[in-house]
Amino acid sequence: MYDFIIYLYPWIKAFHIMSVIAWMAALFYLPRLFVYHAEQVGLKGETHQLFQTMEYRLLKIIMNPAMLATWILGLCLAIIPGIVDWGAIWPWTKLFSILSMTAFHGWLAGQRKMFANGGPIKTGRNYRVMNEVPTLLMVIIVLSAVVKF
Repeated sequence: MYDFIIYLYPWIKAFHIMSVIAWMAALFYLPRLFVYHAEQVGLKGETHQLFQTMEYRLLKIIMNPAMLATWILGLCLAIIPGIVDWGAIWPWTKLFSILSMTAFHGWLAGQRKMFANGGPIKTGRNYRVMNEVPTLLMVIIVLSAVVKF
């Protein structure tokens, strides 16, 4: 059984990295769509409908499946013996940051609903600032996993 897990490890890790890339791309793009939606489009008209479609599809077709795959594959990696030293600090900083990233994902989903329901929405500046959240969390996650501080 252990040999089988060792055989699967690089495959699980590869697909985990791919799902993280997809999730991060969507986490960067959706707040940027919100900036343009809030500043340029507003909450009425054909362009508003177009933005709602783009935001909905990004969330439901890319972000949600990528987050789910990231979590499932990450948990698979975490249970492989010898991969994670839960006595160290780094897995806990990584886990806290991943939970924060997931909460941010949920916040974005809520903001998409605000646009769909006609408000209230944040300013473009607010969405620009929030667009930095996944970057900061990514830095902590990568440093935790690679440097293992």
